Amino acid sequence: MTNITPLQPLVAEPDHDVVVLRCPDQLHFDPAPLNRLFAQKDAVEAEEVVCRVLEDIAMRLDMIQTEMARSAFAKMLKPACRVASIADQIGLTEVAVSAQHVAECLRQGDGVALEATMARLERGFDVAVSEVWNFREL
Repeated sequence: MTNITPLQPLVAEPDHDVVVLRCPDQLHFDPAPLNRLFAQKDAVEAEEVVCRVLEDIAMRLDMIQTEMARSAFAKMLKPACRVASIADQIGLTEVAVSAQHVAECLRQGDGVALEATMARLERGFDVAVSEVWNFREL
């Protein structure tokens, strides 16, 4: 797994329980894994692998969203950890970090942070899909 940094909290004001988390403004994407994949396989095979990986992440995100809607939080942890691992393998750093943060929110039982982090994960995946195909076209 690549070197993934955790969220960096700002110092909370003494009279408040709120901690503001800094979220990156743009998608963090590591092109090296995709470069290796396209160098090792022909274009059609490499595209099939990328499609399968993106479909796998999308399926697991759907599972996470479904379980969240059911308030079945215990069932969300395993797919969140798997999304982090898969995303990291193809260079979707922001998706991997967001999925790790979702898992951490689940472990801590922090529903408010979970809602926000899930939204970030969903946005990150949407942007990542475009980034992967834009990268491939370069």
